[in-house]
Amino acid sequence: MIVLAAAFFAGILGSLLGLGGGVVMVPLLTIFLGVPPLFAIGASIVSVIATSSGAASAYVKEGVTNLRIGMFLELATTSGAITGAVLTLYLARADLQGVIYVIFGAVLLVSVLPLLRQIGEEVPTGVKPDAISRRLQLNGEYHDVALNRDISYQATRSPLALSIMYVAGVISGLLGLGSGVLKVIALDVGMKLPMKVSSTTSNFMIGVTAAASTGIYYLGGYINPFLAAPVVLGVVLGSLIGTRALVRLRNASIRKVFIPIIVVLAVEMLLHGV
Repeated sequence: MIVLAAAFFAGILGSLLGLGGGVVMVPLLTIFLGVPPLFAIGASIVSVIATSSGAASAYVKEGVTNLRIGMFLELATTSGAITGAVLTLYLARADLQGVIYVIFGAVLLVSVLPLLRQIGEEVPTGVKPDAISRRLQLNGEYHDVALNRDISYQATRSPLALSIMYVAGVISGLLGLGSGVLKVIALDVGMKLPMKVSSTTSNFMIGVTAAASTGIYYLGGYINPFLAAPVVLGVVLGSLIGTRALVRLRNASIRKVFIPIIVVLAVEMLLHGV
């Protein structure tokens, strides 16, 4: 029941912020419930697929998710996810699991810094699309319920976003958090998309990225169905609430929720790893 309740909370935050449930579930399972890191990551990766399945369909229906951008960037994240999963198994055999905690905390902490510069921004302005964005038509439009108007946007710096997405894929396979943190950074800060588009597109992408590395964890024996089942159930139920809340919030409000949660989790994981 504790795992189910924690997963429900993780599902709300994961779908709301585009992070996947793993960013909350891994620290809760390892630090507070004493689950070994690799089993926590295994359950988390399965829950990330559930979060993506539960939230992505709702966001696509609302017209906020940019499917074209998501599929373009998945080329980098899926290859990175496989690399990260293989690296995790190597670290476990070398008895370097503490490194996983430290990497997790460092990634979360560093990812907050670019967001602080634009914490109050609602819609990016003066964005000029690069050649790849123009060629692939990586622009879009959605209706913002909170602002009560249609928002048109352009994407830029596609090569930078691809590079960040590969690293995000590695982090996903390595740490089981769906790499939503870096995905949001790549979309929001890198490509200068509105925060809602970044969050919803990240939700769409995280399931595909997690699926690429799930098989490796399963073959390694690190997915325990008795742990994964309540995690998946709670995350799916929580994601249903998170999706309803996101469309009614402002972009700036989402960032203000995003930043303190990431900082707290980062500090907890760094202390535990050290």
